[in-house]
Amino acid sequence: MAVRTALGGRVKRREDPRLVKGQGRYTDDIQPEHCLHAVFVRSTMAHARLVAVDVSAAREIPGVEAVYVAADLRFESETARPRMCSDEVSFVGDLIAVAVASTGEAAVDAAAAVLVDYEPMPVIVDPEKSDSVAFEFDLGDEGALNGADVIVRGRFVNQRLAAAPIEGNAIVAEPDGNGSIRVWVSTQVPFGVRDVVAAALGLPEETVRVIAGDVGGAFGAKLMTYPEQSVIAAVAMKLGRPVRWFEYRTENMVAMSQGRALVSDVGLGATREGKLVGLEVNTVADAGAYAGLAPPQLVLTSMLLPSVYDIPNVRFVGRSMFTNTAVMSAYRGAGRPEAIAIIERAMDMLAAELNVDPADLRRRNLIAGPFPHATPTGLNYDSGDYSRALDLALQAAGYDDLRNDQRARRERDERLQLGIGISSYVEMTAVLYTGESATATAQADGSMVISTGTTASGQGHETAYSQLASQLLGVSMDSIRVVQSDTALVKSGYGSSGSRSLQIGGSAVCRACIELVEKARQEAARRLEAAPDDIVRFDDGRFGVKGVPATALTWSELASEAALVAESEFEQADQTFPFGCHVAVVEVDMETGDARLVRHVAVDDCGKVLNPLLVEGQIHGGVAQGIGQALYEEFVYDADGNPLTASFVDYGIPSIGEIPQVETVTMETPTPLNPLGAKGIGESGTIGSTPAVQNAVIDALSHLGVRHIDMPLHPMRVWEAIQKARSTGR
Repeated sequence: MAVRTALGGRVKRREDPRLVKGQGRYTDDIQPEHCLHAVFVRSTMAHARLVAVDVSAAREIPGVEAVYVAADLRFESETARPRMCSDEVSFVGDLIAVAVASTGEAAVDAAAAVLVDYEPMPVIVDPEKSDSVAFEFDLGDEGALNGADVIVRGRFVNQRLAAAPIEGNAIVAEPDGNGSIRVWVSTQVPFGVRDVVAAALGLPEETVRVIAGDVGGAFGAKLMTYPEQSVIAAVAMKLGRPVRWFEYRTENMVAMSQGRALVSDVGLGATREGKLVGLEVNTVADAGAYAGLAPPQLVLTSMLLPSVYDIPNVRFVGRSMFTNTAVMSAYRGAGRPEAIAIIERAMDMLAAELNVDPADLRRRNLIAGPFPHATPTGLNYDSGDYSRALDLALQAAGYDDLRNDQRARRERDERLQLGIGISSYVEMTAVLYTGESATATAQADGSMVISTGTTASGQGHETAYSQLASQLLGVSMDSIRVVQSDTALVKSGYGSSGSRSLQIGGSAVCRACIELVEKARQEAARRLEAAPDDIVRFDDGRFGVKGVPATALTWSELASEAALVAESEFEQADQTFPFGCHVAVVEVDMETGDARLVRHVAVDDCGKVLNPLLVEGQIHGGVAQGIGQALYEEFVYDADGNPLTASFVDYGIPSIGEIPQVETVTMETPTPLNPLGAKGIGESGTIGSTPAVQNAVIDALSHLGVRHIDMPLHPMRVWEAIQKARSTGR
């Protein structure tokens, strides 16, 4: 049945049938004829000089076409991170050589046969012990806590996380023999990859075509461009053959950029009545071995620290420090989850100090408006209703009943104690890139083509854009084809990051579709020899003279002489600020320290909702990753910089057995900044859930005097906190 639906309809994802049937087209599915296989030789030491790299034995292995070191490949542009190391390696996973062979097995054997002579150098894995500054930033004035009657202080850790997408980094590069190259890559930013590869090879941008097909997860880690992408393209051009490379899981865990990894000393001050006075935060962040996106994320963290609260004064001092570890970059939320984790933990500590209910303390300090609202950190919140989000979340969770159950369990000294955690939050979306282009085309066969510069990695862009165009153009979703993620078919684009796609790309699509309708009216007026003002669109989608439906023309007829094309540019005036409130309910085994999340309520307001199913899916996925950080996930290095959690045997991610049914509550507060009224939703679930779960576990132990436990709250860490509290009385 043909689908035409208004905005807000619960339309199933168009992408799912082909993906479920195994008909997706990922980078691994691209297999040009005579394609070679590449395997990288990576450093096994965290910091060392390269005394010698012997590739002679590797080159003699049957099936091996070439083994290259840095000196063998010439690049036309320089990068802060070497594409392949020639003198020194700076983390376990740094690139030293690349082996290329006719089969994957031969390439693996060749890479294993490369002999590297290292001269060890001092290793730093703790950013607080590093003296190499990647970035420094401070905001606000000293004395932010002046006038406070009560001050709580804490030291909060946002641990290092691996992005761990199902599909790791991957690339296939195919030269055409005439100086151009086609590159398939698993990325969030096809145009970014094109620009970097073109610069590296010294080619005009138009000769480098980058295609991102189906992308098996990204979460911010594929927002970066990677040295492997330029190296594989260079190898393909040098050999005149297509070359493919895919990360295996352990390689992905050590080489792909990672996220979070900062430590914050926090002070939150209030009056005796619980009104917030000021916030002071001193943060040291881990940049990893090279500067990725971690340094500028400090700015995002600092700016979002006030969150939904009316805090008059904020002081932030931050340093991002180089270490001999994997590069730190964006991971779902990119600087915003860190800010909310800081303020939400501090709010619970303040509630305990004042002996008031955590919900009541939040309610006393929520920003009430009017909107737009200017924060002391320089942000301008577009719209919000923070009290309503809190009330909806507490009501949905049955907050009073939960507190009664908690008191009863404590009185009975039950083994399973109940914890309730609250996280009120605001976040910013469409960060950095607030503009996008789109094209809408009507074809002679009656079909429509919609293109825009965003790139999908599981969000449901094909469905969202088709649904939007269906309503605006008055055609079936089945007749709409969405084109994205191909630099040869799309005019330009900033890809997908910062939950920008629908509000920015969708607004561009909206404008293009409106312009296409106007072009159709003009064409109908020409064909029917009528004034454009007399042309209307009838209920069946045809265009004709008002009152004369018999002569009306279909889209196919209007495009029969030449395709109708409308291009649009959309620039949003500012970022948007989704918000919400999460309530997590946990049971903690007081004998073992095992904490289990038994309920999770999520109120997430992303402005006007186009498709509730897509929104709920994004919330569920975000909550799952937030639960992972709170309870299970942490990437760990030893003192020598060796990764200790480089596989899923050691790096714990939650399965469906650890994630309860996420109870979502709909709330819509449109933004005035775009024609859709939409804000982002891709990261809200992570931002809201992480501190809610952490707060819940600590709340379960609060009657013992426990005030803070760092993430992840695994059983040993929780058990130790219980034992310490019982032995010391706190």
